[in-house]
Amino acid sequence: MEMPIIPPEREDDIHNIEFVNNAELVLFMAGNQFMVMDELIKAFQGEYGVERIFYETLPPGLLLKQILAGGAIFKGRTLPGKPDVYSSVSEDAMRVLKERGVIGDYFVYLHNRIVLMVPEGNPAGIKSVLDLAKDEIRISQPNPENEDIAKYIIEMYSKAGGEGLVRKIMEEKREKGTTILTLVHHRETPKRILSGEADVGPVWATEVAYARMRGLRVEAVEVGEELDQRDRVNYYITKLKNCPNPANAEKFLEFIKSEKAQKIYEKYGFVPHFKF
Repeated sequence: MEMPIIPPEREDDIHNIEFVNNAELVLFMAGNQFMVMDELIKAFQGEYGVERIFYETLPPGLLLKQILAGGAIFKGRTLPGKPDVYSSVSEDAMRVLKERGVIGDYFVYLHNRIVLMVPEGNPAGIKSVLDLAKDEIRISQPNPENEDIAKYIIEMYSKAGGEGLVRKIMEEKREKGTTILTLVHHRETPKRILSGEADVGPVWATEVAYARMRGLRVEAVEVGEELDQRDRVNYYITKLKNCPNPANAEKFLEFIKSEKAQKIYEKYGFVPHFKF
């Protein structure tokens, strides 16, 4: 397949590009972990001494395309298509890679849940998922083509209001321009909300927590445990077969299961998978 083109404005999701040709570890990490990665990488390096780490925090669907195409184009240069480690919020992505013989086993290491990000004070008065059907409410909506969170959001819509609500938000409001798709929702949704372009955006709870840690004037509307998908949102991780740095990949997979790594994730609002 044709190599995907990574938009130049996604530079914040391409990390340590100076190591791209001699990295000791290459990580493709599902984009909604971006806020954790700096602290996580430093902790891993402190444990294992792996210095040159190139990593991407793009949406996992885009990372999957990069793997399947054997690379991606970013600012005119080719980025690698074979990481050592790949993580995703979609088990379907893991099944695709396994069916193609790209990976072996994979495992769950983390969980998350969905909330509605709104401006501080919630000026549109959004109280529930059903409010997103209102004609005047502008939604920053993750694109199902690239963003795995969209699958869970659509299931949330369906559970809250049936296929009618899904159709209203994903088709009718999109045609009218009041459902605005994102390419990388954790970057675009906060910007749209703070600039007044959107009234609401379904996001991971971790993204609201991180935005508030940075002083952004946003808040979360809880959708309730019966809708927020907390019992269904699994983060999967795996090592690629014939990857360039297999020993370091194994070290990272062991580290991700450790109490230190899981505590770092928990600090940022994730739900740890492993109990200690």
